[in-house]
Amino acid sequence: MALGWVWAFALLWGAQRFVQLPVFALMPSIMTAFLAPGLVMLAMVARLAQRRFFEDDIRDGTRLSGGAEIDQRVLRNTTEQLVLALCIWPAAAVILTGQGPGVIMCLGLGFAFARLVFWGGYHMSPSLRAFGFAATFYPTVLVALWTLWRLVTGGLWGGT
Repeated sequence: MALGWVWAFALLWGAQRFVQLPVFALMPSIMTAFLAPGLVMLAMVARLAQRRFFEDDIRDGTRLSGGAEIDQRVLRNTTEQLVLALCIWPAAAVILTGQGPGVIMCLGLGFAFARLVFWGGYHMSPSLRAFGFAATFYPTVLVALWTLWRLVTGGLWGGT
């Protein structure tokens, strides 16, 4: 989990330091930041559907087991994480004026990578999923705190 915090700080630091998108890119950034996470989620849904077609013991809609159950858990957690991101990242993009577009684009790419690590880790050993979970969750927590800090210090209403 500690590596998840390191990942979160590095991702946000690198995004605000090295990814500068013009302000007019705000709306396209908000709209496309979720593309990579959406594609990963699409792969998860497709994998679960593929299992239902080719694994006799779950074809008839019975309770999932084995790898299919893991895929279902990963998909459920990814849905939860993505809903959280959808609630926070767009506001962050707007409030973190100047850095927001680049930050959420990096958050989206980082999210997709971390979800793949979570998915693979879960299949190898449930304890290996911890980094993937933390690397998805903590960047959203940090960008929420950064956004709140910017609001409190007047970043949206005339301060810097």
